[in-house]
Amino acid sequence: MKDDRLYLIHISECIQRIEEYLGEGGKQAFMNSGLVQDAVIRNLQVMAESAMRISEIVQENHPEIDWHKIRGFRNVLVHDYLGVDLELVWNIIENDLPRLKAAVANML
Repeated sequence: MKDDRLYLIHISECIQRIEEYLGEGGKQAFMNSGLVQDAVIRNLQVMAESAMRISEIVQENHPEIDWHKIRGFRNVLVHDYLGVDLELVWNIIENDLPRLKAAVANML
């Protein structure tokens, strides 16, 4: 579990950075700043990388997290970076990230 714990901490830190980058500006800050977009998307990518390294047993024990969806999103960010839909990214930030943050906090 040591390695899994390290990855969970890393996921939590990435989420915290994303929240810091967005600050009080929220969606407007994200949509209007390439700098914020780059910082947020990079942390989503790194976060997803860490999520992919979580052991299968931990993933099986936490079906409340859609591990498959995280892997798929990581692949989009890495391989289809020119086609990244900012509205989709924002939807993930707004709807999925808070649930992931809570689940990871519970796991830790």
